[in-house]
Formats: sequence, structure tokens, C-alpha cells
Amino acid sequence: MSQSASDDLTEVHEGPIGEPAIRTITLPLDTNPEGDIFGGWLMSQMDLAAGNIAARYTRGRCATVAVDGISFRCPVKVGDEVSVWADLLGVGTTSMRFKVSAWRRPRDCEHMTKVAEAVFVFVALGPDGRPRPVRAGALAALRSA
Repeated sequence: MSQSASDDLTEVHEGPIGEPAIRTITLPLDTNPEGDIFGGWLMSQMDLAAGNIAARYTRGRCATVAVDGISFRCPVKVGDEVSVWADLLGVGTTSMRFKVSAWRRPRDCEHMTKVAEAVFVFVALGPDGRPRPVRAGALAALRSA
């Protein structure tokens, strides 16, 4: 392959399987003094993604109770598309654990890079705001949806 032909190819990295729980574009308002996106903003997007899946899974209100081992791998820039996947790892009596990964894609290419990952733990809540049991069979229903 000639050099000019290879310059026209766009590198595409394998990302997570399926559709992301959420996808958004970063804005200047989300930056720190260095011009990168705040880690807290990225963590909030990850929490929103996992919370979205948790609510679908339990068919109700859920609350984040823990975030285990968040790691930020590289900066996110203004204008990047950020996509977040949340995969259910396990279900307890009232809680769920999700592996959450955030990926960035610059606007001008198809190359995705993992920028952060963590495990988020959610608890299902009843109308009184107290933990409630996660319904039996919900995992199969979520995976078939």
C-alpha cells in the first residue's frame, strides 16, 4: 500500500459491544483551568449512564451508594463525543454492581479511546426512600430488551 493510500485510512479501535447508555458532546463550560474536561464532569456522566440502566433494571428509583476504583486514563477535550457503557456485573438483594467505561471520540474521526472506568454500586429504593428488593428475573428482562 502506498503512503498516500494509508494516509486516507482512519484507525478504528474496538470499543464496547452494543449501544452506549448515554452519549454527549463536551462543552467549554465543562473544562478545568488547563482546558481539559473536569474529571468530576466525566464521573457524573458515568453515574448517569449506570443510573439509567439501574432504573430500567429495577423499574424504579435507584441511588448510587459507592464508586470503586475509578481510573482516569487520558484527557478529554472540548468538542469530543463522550460515550458511556454500563454493564451489569451482579445483583444482590437490594443492590447492583455495574462496570462503567467512558470513551472519547474526537469530532473529526472514528477513533475511540477509553478515558475512564470504574465500578458503580446502586441500591434500589422504594417510595419511602429506603432500600427495596431488586425484583427476581429482572436481569433476564434487561438483557433481552
